[in-house]
Amino acid sequence: NLLGLLPHSFTPTTQLSMNLGMAIPLWAGAVITGFRYKTKASLAHFLPQGTPVPLIPMLVIIETISLFIQPMALAVRLTANITAGHLLMHLIGGAALALISTSPTTALITFIILILLTILEFAVALIQAYVFT
Repeated sequence: NLLGLLPHSFTPTTQLSMNLGMAIPLWAGAVITGFRYKTKASLAHFLPQGTPVPLIPMLVIIETISLFIQPMALAVRLTANITAGHLLMHLIGGAALALISTSPTTALITFIILILLTILEFAVALIQAYVFT
């Protein structure tokens, strides 16, 4: 994630395929480990305590679908957050360069916003790395 903050570099985590390639094995490892060492607790997540009997089949299906959607949601969230931040930085940087000749004061304000956004992107990269693991 931090690689994209370097000038003229490419962030691999802006590609959904890269993120899915990381998310699926991590998710599978966590699920397999959970079922292997804490089978009863893992199965308990499929059915909340006190569920009415007629709702049991539907809730098990919904929780199973939810379990299998998790790696896709993780990958899409990482891709969207990193892509949006880099796109915003690119647009604001382009605006700052375009404004230098016409309005230096506005360009300076835009450049300060760009610096603050870069700091925010650094924080987002660290947070996304934490969330992903």
